[in-house]
Amino acid sequence: MRSMCGRYVTPEIAEAERNLTVDLALWREYERSYNVAPTDPVPVVRGRHGQREGLLMRWGLVPFFCNGVAPKYSTINATIEKLTSNPSWRGPWQHGQRCLMPALGFYEWHLHADGRKQPFYIQLADQEMFCFAGLWDSSHCSDGSTLLSCALITMAGNPLMRELHNTGTHPFRMPAILAREDIERWLHASSDEARAVLKAYPAELMNAYGVNTRVNDPRNDDATLIAPSALPVAPSPPDNTASQRPGNLSLF
Repeated sequence: MRSMCGRYVTPEIAEAERNLTVDLALWREYERSYNVAPTDPVPVVRGRHGQREGLLMRWGLVPFFCNGVAPKYSTINATIEKLTSNPSWRGPWQHGQRCLMPALGFYEWHLHADGRKQPFYIQLADQEMFCFAGLWDSSHCSDGSTLLSCALITMAGNPLMRELHNTGTHPFRMPAILAREDIERWLHASSDEARAVLKAYPAELMNAYGVNTRVNDPRNDDATLIAPSALPVAPSPPDNTASQRPGNLSLF
């Protein structure tokens, strides 16, 4: 079953450099993706010695104690409720191994009453490019190499995400998205200060619309994936709750 949050769209290198004021020379080999999937190498910015450093990491955190071997359980999402207790997240959190995972948008799925499952693309109204709050870790492999990996933090959803994201293994949740003014604190502040910036992004600053089910297959990766698209639907009674929906949500 699909995890939350399990797919997103990355920006162009130049766009990320401009927005994050960081040299992303180590991203040069990376080609931006419209359908990032778990285990993919993804662009990450971490704080090191008071500076920002851009590099690529495996999406799906491999804890240091796993000796470079990915665990059998999913580690793409670090739940905010277990940052200090889960063995996979506790070490990175205690050691301040926090990072930014730049994105243009992300996908979630909505289960309609008639059983149709519709993918949605979610963007922000006030940030064209934004950053997920993430954790990173390094794990030493048997061949002597070091595997760098990351996970994005998730939390209880805002009203828009609770209505939209109602299926999968962890419904009604959303990724931790950082406000622009909180990025520096997330990277370099104390654990208590960093924890304070983790809050559900305002529903009124998020837009969501249905997209084609081609996004279900991670082998599909092109700009058409984020084009608005509705699933064929059978006639249904009028929906009188549309005017009450939070944010900008178009449920087909």
